[in-house]
Amino acid sequence: MTEAVDGRLFMSANGIKQALGPDDPVLRARYESLVRDDYERAHPHDSFDDLKRRARFSKEDQGLLRDWMDVAAARIRQCRRAEVNDPAHSPEP
Repeated sequence: MTEAVDGRLFMSANGIKQALGPDDPVLRARYESLVRDDYERAHPHDSFDDLKRRARFSKEDQGLLRDWMDVAAARIRQCRRAEVNDPAHSPEP
C-alpha cells in the first residue's frame, strides 16, 4: 500500500491499484468520522488510526479498512436517500 501526498491510502491487489475512500480529503475525513466510533467499539483494544497505519503494509488490514470505508460510503448514500425522501425537503405542490 502506498500513501499519496495528501494522506490518501491505496491498496494494490493483483496489480490493480485501488484508492481507499474518496479523493477529496474533507469528504474522506467525513467518511472516517462515520465509522471511527463503530470500529473502535468493535475492536476495543485498537484505534481507527492504528488500523490506517497498519494498512500501509498489511493486506489484511487493507481489506479491513476498505470494508469500513465501504460501510461509510453506504451510510452517506443512505443519508442522501433519506434527504431526498424527506417530505420537508420536497417542493410544495
